Amino acid sequence: MASIPFRGFRSTTTPHRQFLLLLLSPFSHRSPSSSFCTLQSPRPTTTTTFQNPNRARPNSSSSDQDLSSFEPVIGIETHVQLSTLSKAFCPCPYAYGSPPNTTVCPVCLGHPGTLPSLNSALVRSAVAVAVALDCAVSLRSKFDRKQYFYPDLPKGYQISQFDLPIASAGSLRLDLPLDYGGGRRTFGITRVHMEEDAGKLIHSDSSSSSSSSFSHVDLNRAGVPLLEIVSDPDMRTGVEAAEYAAEIQRIVRYLGVSNGNMQEGSLRCDVNVSVRPVGDPNFGTKVEIKNMNSFSAMSRAIDYEISRQVALHSQGQSDQIVQETRLWEDGAQKTVTMRKKEGLADYRYFPEPDIPEVVLTEEEVASIRQSLPELPEAKRRRYESMGLSMQDVLFLANDISVADFFDSAVNMGADVKLAANWIMGDIAAYLKNERLSINEIKLTPRELSELIASIKNGTISGKIGKEILVELISKGGTVKSLIEEKDLVQANSRSRCDWSTSR
Repeated sequence: MASIPFRGFRSTTTPHRQFLLLLLSPFSHRSPSSSFCTLQSPRPTTTTTFQNPNRARPNSSSSDQDLSSFEPVIGIETHVQLSTLSKAFCPCPYAYGSPPNTTVCPVCLGHPGTLPSLNSALVRSAVAVAVALDCAVSLRSKFDRKQYFYPDLPKGYQISQFDLPIASAGSLRLDLPLDYGGGRRTFGITRVHMEEDAGKLIHSDSSSSSSSSFSHVDLNRAGVPLLEIVSDPDMRTGVEAAEYAAEIQRIVRYLGVSNGNMQEGSLRCDVNVSVRPVGDPNFGTKVEIKNMNSFSAMSRAIDYEISRQVALHSQGQSDQIVQETRLWEDGAQKTVTMRKKEGLADYRYFPEPDIPEVVLTEEEVASIRQSLPELPEAKRRRYESMGLSMQDVLFLANDISVADFFDSAVNMGADVKLAANWIMGDIAAYLKNERLSINEIKLTPRELSELIASIKNGTISGKIGKEILVELISKGGTVKSLIEEKDLVQANSRSRCDWSTSR
């Protein structure tokens, strides 16, 4: 990477910088009591009444027979917000929940005369994700300007990658949950590219006495590094799409490049859905769906959109399916039109003149490849070879912290199946009730191993073991000390001990 003027940033304690955003545009308005940039819309506020919020299909005439006559085609564009110490092209830090417009600078605000400086952590994270997805990493790639106007994009363009992305031609393998039929699936990855995030618009209605509505602009997120992972159109159901997105989340969490929290916007998925008659090799008109903040919402949104498009085909109104962006309204359980979808020509891509091309070496890529941890797919196959059921495998490998706890307990001598049972049973129930992660409890893998051994050799019963487990989780300590302190040794175990001592 020596051929690029990369920038490396340490964690800084630089005080938050506040900028007056009146310079952003002549029509920006700033409230004295808020650091938001506020845009006023002259359009009257409108409300929507939902007659049937629980409906699953747009039209009852879309029967199962109609659905079986069409094949859904689904692809996903996943945006992963990277957990770097600074933004993609400037030294500003980013922390979710910071006061509005406090982690900004002239570079990420797009002020004239400022120049971007590429964060090397963005490139390293991109290569790690690309390798984890079995992609071909490009040793030479470049950045481009993607032109479009939006209030949360202060420069008037986004720095992204167009024709020479960092990686392409990969694949993702996963196991479907048993509740949905099980089985393994492989989905293609078209490309992985680097880009910067835009700011955030916060929409709020004005008081009832006014007929205007307002949108606040928070530019803290502007310039935060993103990876966009584009899948092949290989999915056919909402469940497959949701599981694909969940596997992307697992991978980035295993790699440590992102927290993958959908609620914070660290993982955002735009889903492209189309339908075509069964056996037709041509793709139908695709519709993009946004605003899905959970995997279950994604599955429901896709199933609704499939039914909507099939219903239009069945009613002879297929011309009403247009290339557009639709929003998922979770309360109404339906998608609604947001805007017509732009084409590539509308973005007027051209090479970013202020950032040199990204040049990697085979040695750098190999070094990153060797540094990767065991990934979810490899872990599932290893657990399967240990004799665990697929239900156990999927549960344990879903969370890297749980998987590490289980592995540590087994490495310390715990019985594989018993360790899995305790973690999936009593420990998981405690974590759910207390809303804790496994890293936040006082139980250690060593003590779980000791507890299992004490039950297995008859020193204590399983019932007593459950009592000790609660103590270990909440207060800590050791199995041995708790058994002695509470005199919990089983009578038959004590007699065996006394007999062996008398000899």
